[in-house]
Amino acid sequence: MFLSVFMSFSQKQNLKVMSHEDMILLKRVGAPKISPDGKWVIYSMMIPSYNTEENSTDLYLVPIDGSMEPRKLTNSKSAESDYFWHPSDKKIYFTSKREGDEIAQLYSLDLDFGGEAQRLTNLSSGVASPKISSDGKKILFTSKVFPGAFTDSTNKKITEDKKKLKYKARVYTTFPIRYFDKWLDEKQDHLFLLTLGKESTPIDLFKQVSLVESKGFQMGTFTFSPENESVIFTATIDYHTSAFQNPTSKIYQLSLSGGVERLIKNDAWDYSQVQFSQDGKYLLALGSLDDKKIYNLAHLLRFNWPSMTAKIDLLAQLDRPINGFDTKENSLVVSIEDQGVDRIIQIDLQSGNVENVIGGDKGSLTNVSLSNNPAVFAYSYEHLSAPSEVYSSIHKTPKSLSKANDDALSKLDVAAPAIFWTQTSRGKRIRSMLLKPAGFDSSKKYPLFVLMHGGPAISFKDVFGFRWNPYVLASTKYVIVMTDYTGSVGYGEKFAQDIQFDPFKGPGQEIIEASKDAIKRYSFIDETRQAAGGASYGGHLANWMQATTTHFKCLISHAGLMNSEEQWGTSDVIWGRELMNGGAPWVPTKTWKEQNPMRFAANFKTPILLTVGENDFRVPINNTLTNWSILQRLKIPSKLIVFPEENHWILKPENSRFHYSEIMNWLDGYLK
Repeated sequence: MFLSVFMSFSQKQNLKVMSHEDMILLKRVGAPKISPDGKWVIYSMMIPSYNTEENSTDLYLVPIDGSMEPRKLTNSKSAESDYFWHPSDKKIYFTSKREGDEIAQLYSLDLDFGGEAQRLTNLSSGVASPKISSDGKKILFTSKVFPGAFTDSTNKKITEDKKKLKYKARVYTTFPIRYFDKWLDEKQDHLFLLTLGKESTPIDLFKQVSLVESKGFQMGTFTFSPENESVIFTATIDYHTSAFQNPTSKIYQLSLSGGVERLIKNDAWDYSQVQFSQDGKYLLALGSLDDKKIYNLAHLLRFNWPSMTAKIDLLAQLDRPINGFDTKENSLVVSIEDQGVDRIIQIDLQSGNVENVIGGDKGSLTNVSLSNNPAVFAYSYEHLSAPSEVYSSIHKTPKSLSKANDDALSKLDVAAPAIFWTQTSRGKRIRSMLLKPAGFDSSKKYPLFVLMHGGPAISFKDVFGFRWNPYVLASTKYVIVMTDYTGSVGYGEKFAQDIQFDPFKGPGQEIIEASKDAIKRYSFIDETRQAAGGASYGGHLANWMQATTTHFKCLISHAGLMNSEEQWGTSDVIWGRELMNGGAPWVPTKTWKEQNPMRFAANFKTPILLTVGENDFRVPINNTLTNWSILQRLKIPSKLIVFPEENHWILKPENSRFHYSEIMNWLDGYLK
């Protein structure tokens, strides 16, 4: 389907292993946005540096057929994001923090006349997620403001008053209190309306909306109504109940002239990502049902508009996760995840018939962007050995447009992975990817590094990774095996749900069985030299391997759970952990008792490397410190690395370089 490059043996001999520097300096290409006439595509591209202050991100323009090289549209110190086209003019809009901006504002750039971008807003609370009406006259966006502050002057005054306080304290009466790496505050997202074509001040549409008075209010997604006179949005008023249930978002309608909101869909479903069909006859939404499962698949739902009747699940039989969708004529174009790859399908809005459009054999096709021309669209494409690039589809023929990393990748030994399926002792068929080291020699025996993914509700997709890149980890030394254990997505809802009440034991056994299967299949793997490691849920599983097996010579655990009960009490999200274990920690369920790594500390024997970000609120540092204390108490060979500036991920390039080098040194020390 995609262009393949065939190289001679001599050419392959000249290829080099992907180093950390090679990986970090690859350009990062953003999602494409196609012009309404289907002739042009804009996208963002970051040119990275180890000194993040030297990173540059700008917008680029390229014709849909790739007949000309991409042209740089912007050249500023700050990045542009949330970019989109005007529906009829050759004009684009984006948010950015330009000179003098303390927070992102909305800008426009006329491509016919050129010149500098024009700033359209000056809100102290900034602009996020802007969308333009189909007639090109109005823009809606969200902005984070203080409760009860419906003017910018009021928000500024509250901010200044808070700065004058002589004490510093955070006060909470509801859960949650922090998210990922940030402490939450009282600010809430409001919808703002900006009228184009004249000098105007954005208007807060939520002045009379009663939802904002709820302790549990949280804004979701939004879209203009077909006649551009109202906004349809999703929101929850029970976010503050997330300690003991999954909050649900309902669908609301609000006039663009303001006033009180109207609840237009109130049922048991949790709604997100609302969008209208092109003819305005249907409202489309993603929705899921809360049935107390650890994972619930999002369904693509169609409602008659404006009656909101005749709800139909357009993908009832597909049983696959949806990455995103866009509308064209009488159909939808949808990116779905399917057994380790992302492919693009088309769904007939009337019949629900599904047709594969492009993809399915390799890689990840996402970020679909449609035009008024039904024969063309743009999308992002990446795979394990190449980061995301912009492509177009013209009459279902793919065309590479951005080509940002073609030259750099052509010099690297980044062979495609092998795929194999294992029939497990539990009767399940699970998928794994196997990656050979650079400069592979079939006459040699290589150590095996089993890499375990996080989540657990994700998968080892055929996508490029910067945080745990298997090519860098494999180097010239190791075979990598990556297994989609029970709980992974893309294999049906039940497969993902089956991890409930069995968070570590079953998946851990599957991972070991897959590694044994790989050894049987591939004679170049040295069975006597095996290691395992992972991050987040992969770190949890590394700690479970420590507790239950001596199969591996060494282990690596980044941001790994050590005590399930401690993790429940300190993480930023807790309800899912209760669902996983069958009750609250004080309820002596079988899972809490039998699948908590710390309870098996007497079994710990394997040397292990622990790494963690100090600002990680998803798997807080206390878990790693508890693990470290146990290891030191038991005199087990171990090493602890704490990154004071990092969160759940190690993102800063120099920190990442050190992290990779320590992982490689740890593996080398035990697998030589």
